[in-house]
Amino acid sequence: MDEALKPLLQRIAEALERLAPAAPQPADFAAARLFRHDPASGAFHPAPDYPLALDSLVGVDRQKARFLETLERFAAGLPANHALLWGVRGTGKSSLAKAAFMAVVAQAPTLKLVEVDRDQVTALPELFDLLRARDERFVVLCDDLSFEEGAAAAKALKSALEGGVSGPPANVLFVATSNRRHLMPRAHSEDRGLIATAEDAEEEVSVSDRFGLWIGFPPMDQATYLAAVAGYAKRFGLKTPDLERRALQWAQLRGARSGRVAWQFIRDLAGELGKPLPL
Repeated sequence: MDEALKPLLQRIAEALERLAPAAPQPADFAAARLFRHDPASGAFHPAPDYPLALDSLVGVDRQKARFLETLERFAAGLPANHALLWGVRGTGKSSLAKAAFMAVVAQAPTLKLVEVDRDQVTALPELFDLLRARDERFVVLCDDLSFEEGAAAAKALKSALEGGVSGPPANVLFVATSNRRHLMPRAHSEDRGLIATAEDAEEEVSVSDRFGLWIGFPPMDQATYLAAVAGYAKRFGLKTPDLERRALQWAQLRGARSGRVAWQFIRDLAGELGKPLPL
């Protein structure tokens, strides 16, 4: 080798090393109880505890009891079904999942929650295999799950839940929230033809069958909406003489009654009264 080329080759090698992705750091699950997973780097980013108490959620007592029972079984090392929380938007599906986790983790310190983005469902098989080797037990939460990108994500999720030849990891419970029970996209592309489109639809619908527990969240009626507002107001010490009238006006302006709308009204009221809220 020409000696004059050695410095150039050395610089090229050093530049390639800098461009190469850094090796993922070992996950430190002792750092927190909630985490967000980044498939690109393999990192688990710790997140603060979810601040909303489970008993703050009003109008979903049946759903709360059923999901809490499943979560407690899983935390105790007993068999539990993957859960799909589905229903109209703003009814508290995601809040219930996180608040129930916080209620259970107080008695189960090895329980962890890992949140994944719905656009990263294709990385779930690798994530489940990674968690399988851990001593902790994991609730993997995907909020607002649907398959807008087609059947590839559906196949990846089925693969993760079935676990391939090694079976599904016993220390992982998958929980998804969705506005649609069958997780289907709002429309299918016709570019691939009717047969291919029908096969994609069947693939996506079949994913719902992998969830052994379906918990529905119906629309909130006026009485339940007002009960949610009153419960929040009492919990956070918010007093106004015309609470119900103002809450109904707020819902009318939003065109909906839901737990989310009730909470947004409470946030506005707390700001008006100069009262802090937990989130």
